[in-house]
Amino acid sequence: MRCFVRRPAVASVTLVVAAGLAVGGCGSTGSPAAAGCLSKGVQPAAPGAAAGWPLPGVDLANTRAVASAITSSNVAQLGVAWCVPIESTGAAKAAGIADGYATTPVVVNGVVYTQDLESNVMAIELATGKVLWTHTYDSPNGGPDGVNVVNGTVYTATDSAAIALSAATGTQLWSRKLIGNDHEGIDMEPGYNNGTVYVSTVPVNPTVGQYLGHAKATLWALNARTGTPEWSWDQVQNLWGNPGVNSGGGLWYTPSFDAQGNIYLGIANPGPVFGTKSYPLGSSRPGPDLYTDSVVKLSPAGKLLWYYQLTPHDLYDWDLQDPPVLSTANGRPVVIDGGKAGILIELDAQTGKLLWQLPVGGHDGHDNDGLLTEHATPTSRGLLPAEYCLEPNTYGGIVTELASNGSTTFAAVTDLALPMTPAGHTESVVTLFEKLENAAGEMVAVNQDTGTVAWDTLLPSSPYGAATVTNDVVLTTTFHGDLYAFDAATGAILFKTPMSAGSNAPIAVDGDYIIAGAGVALSSTQRDMIIAYKLGATGKLPDTVGA
Repeated sequence: MRCFVRRPAVASVTLVVAAGLAVGGCGSTGSPAAAGCLSKGVQPAAPGAAAGWPLPGVDLANTRAVASAITSSNVAQLGVAWCVPIESTGAAKAAGIADGYATTPVVVNGVVYTQDLESNVMAIELATGKVLWTHTYDSPNGGPDGVNVVNGTVYTATDSAAIALSAATGTQLWSRKLIGNDHEGIDMEPGYNNGTVYVSTVPVNPTVGQYLGHAKATLWALNARTGTPEWSWDQVQNLWGNPGVNSGGGLWYTPSFDAQGNIYLGIANPGPVFGTKSYPLGSSRPGPDLYTDSVVKLSPAGKLLWYYQLTPHDLYDWDLQDPPVLSTANGRPVVIDGGKAGILIELDAQTGKLLWQLPVGGHDGHDNDGLLTEHATPTSRGLLPAEYCLEPNTYGGIVTELASNGSTTFAAVTDLALPMTPAGHTESVVTLFEKLENAAGEMVAVNQDTGTVAWDTLLPSSPYGAATVTNDVVLTTTFHGDLYAFDAATGAILFKTPMSAGSNAPIAVDGDYIIAGAGVALSSTQRDMIIAYKLGATGKLPDTVGA
């Protein structure tokens, strides 16, 4: 069966409430970046620029909006300042992880802190590209991983434990094992607020499997100084009565926090995905499967205040995984989120009531399949077609984080349709990867007051680099391996430059720097690297491995 991607120029909106309310040397540990990657004749930063990138989502509201020296009038002057290879032992690929880097760096006091998909942590001097220290864990997981740096401490995780390191030296300060069994893991950037670190488990362990029975997602609140648990919150309760088969939940990214210290979570999907031979159509987990595919608001003490579930009884791995963005619309506090179902939602921050929802990218008419199968039994037949196209697919929709400038939300969307049966994909793993490599995408801007599309710019490759907004510029990277800049008002492409490899990593912005990860080598000659672009820099990337 052939599936065709349909990419509407402008998506429709559903209004629910009226709006009147790599390998080789381009830098090595302890030494400057190699001369071939250093810039020459770099211009100084513009006066008054640089709010920096101190948190994974830039602020506690996860807006990914930052002041900087970069504007629509000068973004085309970005060039390579330095690059540092993403060194891999091969453990990540041996565990079935296709790339080595997927996170947003954090920049604090002139130092870039980051983590690869083997859980190894690195500190890099922003001005030179010199690697100051590395702490090696060789603990592969599915990512996106990441760090949070507060008060001289780097908070991060391996596949099983929350970790604290000295920001100055990389020395480990404490470690706290969080997984309940070897079917669970950790693959998120920790959250931090008011002396507490927040880390969630996920039902994925690359060395064992994913969405296996008894794999529960639990959010842990840990004392930032000692790692001692303060409280925990079970995202999937009793695994809906069948823990031997079921699994689910989890966080990919840091939670968001409001001024009162309330915690906002974007929670991932239930499992088994699709179902099993004995329990097709998710019949091992009848009902909505709370609190998967939900935005959840907790009090600072971990009490559930409200939740909104976007996809009850999800069959298709449609995580609502992106961190909720806290903003305002029509004068009220709102929560904006999206995920792999390819639907943006805006909620009232006080009540969790849906204000509007907006499908973005291609949709093939299967958005409500979970409701059709919510009460399926192992003998149910005919609830879904024998074969059909599914878009968004498991690898599509809004896979990476949103950005908001306070009035407009920007979403990076992947358009990918794949043939399906009620039992799952009909493509081989090789064919799936080939289609993923050739998938297209969009950057979509949405008015927060009305939930309507302001502009929609089509892209020839999946923008897995999330959305970032600085001044009047929106930024992303693509799986093909290009850094893009768009006009925030019109969506016009202002700048495009090739990276050293494919990318599924969001960027960070600090002053006149952009820090981007190219961690998906799509050929034997590409190089996995962390790349610093700077206004006026004139350095070049090596052409091939070994150059």
